[in-house]
Amino acid sequence: MGKISVSEDCNEIKGLKVITPSVYGDNRGYFMETYNYNDFADAGIDCKFVQDNQSASKKGVLRGLHFQINYPQDKLVRVIKGEVYDVAVDMREGSETYGKWFGVLLSEENKKQFFIPKNFAHGFLVLSDYAEFCYKVTDFYHPNDEGGIIWNDPEIGVEWPITEGMELIMSEKDHKWGSIKELKNGR
Repeated sequence: MGKISVSEDCNEIKGLKVITPSVYGDNRGYFMETYNYNDFADAGIDCKFVQDNQSASKKGVLRGLHFQINYPQDKLVRVIKGEVYDVAVDMREGSETYGKWFGVLLSEENKKQFFIPKNFAHGFLVLSDYAEFCYKVTDFYHPNDEGGIIWNDPEIGVEWPITEGMELIMSEKDHKWGSIKELKNGR
């Protein structure tokens, strides 16, 4: 029990993985393993997760695009209630896909998970009326170590699924991040 399927077709960005767990259901409901070290290691995700986080947000909340500067984290993210569009941007210096992005729909229905390696910027947009988002990370949170890129940087060109009339709700800091070009130029 507990096998997973892993898609590595993430716009050819190495390291990103979309995981679909096996779900066993009947008339009572369902059962699934959300994480099994052996299955994930077999799929090339051999990490030591040290912290679990959970957030709740309402429709239109956009969080990101965030990354850690000196203490980068691998992340394994999933949605347990509602639906979000989750995005990762390659920030690895020297990567042939630097600045490229990939997005995936995560929901309580599809039960997919998204593995985001160290040195990627990460963000998500809540599409349902309410969503609960869970993620495992490989380093502890360091409050003074967060960096970011503006969510609508034209050089990156994330195609957020913003519907007509959707009001975006962001933190003050998420409105103030600079572009990837400014980041690369040290501003």
